[in-house]
Amino acid sequence: MENPLDPVAIRVLGSLIEKEITTPDNYPLTLNALVAACNQTSNRDPVMALEENTVADTLADLTTRGLVRQVLRNDSRARRYRQTLSEALSLHPAETAVMGVLMLRGAQTPGEIRTRSGRLFEFRDVPHVEVTLQSLAALSDPLVVQLPRRPGQKELRYAHLLAGEPVPEAEAAPVAAPAVRTDAVTRVAALEDEIHSLRAEVTRVREQLEEVLRELGISPRE
Repeated sequence: MENPLDPVAIRVLGSLIEKEITTPDNYPLTLNALVAACNQTSNRDPVMALEENTVADTLADLTTRGLVRQVLRNDSRARRYRQTLSEALSLHPAETAVMGVLMLRGAQTPGEIRTRSGRLFEFRDVPHVEVTLQSLAALSDPLVVQLPRRPGQKELRYAHLLAGEPVPEAEAAPVAAPAVRTDAVTRVAALEDEIHSLRAEVTRVREQLEEVLRELGISPRE
């Protein structure tokens, strides 16, 4: 990418892509809802703790770049934001899903992308993911790159190029990971997502209530 994005911009855009698909009723997002989405502990690598002013500054920069647009909804006066990255880069749904996963979780294998993009797009199989990755890598301005295979790793990983060329990882001795039940991890992640969605909904209802009270001439703090 000609003007690489920083990690905060990547997280903001990735979060907007995710919520546009998974919580359409709350989309576009208010600043508060977007901050919560950026700071989720599930489906995020790395986990971040961004401040509201940091996200606001990033939104202003992304708006200037034409990758985010501010919108108003009839049911609220609160400023809301939507991503226009997929439009600006002419991405179809499968490509948008792949980019979203890579932006939120870092480098992934095709199998990991298929598993972790289930809520964003239903890939038929791993080859479907691989074809999508090849399409993104073959663009005149490539959006993904295949990473060198790490020692002891069979599957190739891919990373997005929105932040520029990935920095080579320091090769470390493989560490045996404790056995974890995948189904349990999936359920926990789904519950965390649901909690964040409920929080976003509570925020939206609170904003609507405060707006009604202001129209009635009643201070929300009374």
